[in-house]
Amino acid sequence: MHALAKYREALYKKPELRELFLELTLNCNEHCFHCGSRCGDVRSGELSIEQYRELLEEVRRNFPDSLPRICITGGEPMLRRDFEAIAGMIHEMGFRWGMTSNGTLIDEKAAHMLRETGMGTISISIDGLRETHDRYRRSPGAYDRAMRGIGALIREGGFHAIQVTTVIHKGNIDELDEMFEVMDGIDIDSWRVIGMEPIGRARDFPDLLPDASDQRRILAFIRSKRALGYPVTYGCSHYLGIEYEREVRDWYFLCNAGVYVASVMANGDIGACLDIERRPETIMGNIRTDSFTDVWRNRFEIFRSEPAERNAGCRACESREFCAGDSWHSWDFDRNAPMICFKTP
Repeated sequence: MHALAKYREALYKKPELRELFLELTLNCNEHCFHCGSRCGDVRSGELSIEQYRELLEEVRRNFPDSLPRICITGGEPMLRRDFEAIAGMIHEMGFRWGMTSNGTLIDEKAAHMLRETGMGTISISIDGLRETHDRYRRSPGAYDRAMRGIGALIREGGFHAIQVTTVIHKGNIDELDEMFEVMDGIDIDSWRVIGMEPIGRARDFPDLLPDASDQRRILAFIRSKRALGYPVTYGCSHYLGIEYEREVRDWYFLCNAGVYVASVMANGDIGACLDIERRPETIMGNIRTDSFTDVWRNRFEIFRSEPAERNAGCRACESREFCAGDSWHSWDFDRNAPMICFKTP
């Protein structure tokens, strides 16, 4: 972890574009109460396939020795009528790509299309048992449609990894053990279990946010399953303290925003992690008017420094070397303070 802290400092000076997220749309056929982007029946001034082609041609031209992996997301990206054309174009241009989806639009035909267009990885959201999932996603029948989609992908085969992601909150935390039985019964490659974050629409439901005890319960659950060899994992979200770092995932904490990861939002805005609050200081430019390469190389200064530098408590914390102020997506830019902290006791 000391070595990683030194590496992080070097990375601030010489970032590496490893993943480029494309938010194809903010439109979604579900209305999840915890959605970080407040997706739903949203019209977002979406980019055309030609604008994506120009962007990717620029990236391919200027990053030829280390093409970033393309991560397609939304909203629900498969709602775009030209989704297959966009996916095929990405594949034909030589990019590896994966997708985040709610899975409800995936049937046997769609699963075959995804394999034919080169999709390597996918993460599908299952946020509880059937009734709970449908209630908190505010979409009757969503659980059955998502599980059907997972089944279609498994039967199609040929993908590098099929993952299920579950967001835990006070309304579903008591279903963890039953959900484990469900996930253990299907042939997925990993189950990612994360706590609900105080971002986006979730900020309207503070009573459902996990408290410190809930967070420890989530981490203890993941650690217990990993000790038995199950592919359960936490996300990249936070520094977890000495007790849990490397115990609940295969890596140590490093906020990737702006040093490994960039994103193009549905309206063309350029930013880092898509979960970061969208405000003037976190929007770096727009591909309609700016060169993505120039923006990546010259305008990401805010993300190439520690959030801890902005907060006296973080600067003085004994965990600062490893935490650096934690993740940019859970940073309160108005108070200049972290909204979530797993500080070592």
